[in-house]
Amino acid sequence: MAQVTPEDIAEGEEIEFEEQREDWRTYQLKDGTTLQIKTVLVKVRRLKKWNPDGEPMYIVATQNIVKAVNIPKELRAKRKEQTFKPV
Repeated sequence: MAQVTPEDIAEGEEIEFEEQREDWRTYQLKDGTTLQIKTVLVKVRRLKKWNPDGEPMYIVATQNIVKAVNIPKELRAKRKEQTFKPV
């Protein structure tokens, strides 16, 4: 794979995109908790470089959304009291 420099990234073109589908991945942990994880695309930049197969190279910025569900009761901590009063 070709080396990518900061200059390559700066010279790249930011590409707009439209969400087609963002699926949750589900994982069962050994402690009984279920994790759901979704990767969300934030930004795409197409470089002026190509991989050995001739495909353009892209740099992407993503954000991972993680939520724990079905957490066993014995793993939960006691709720803390609110330290501020709602206005």
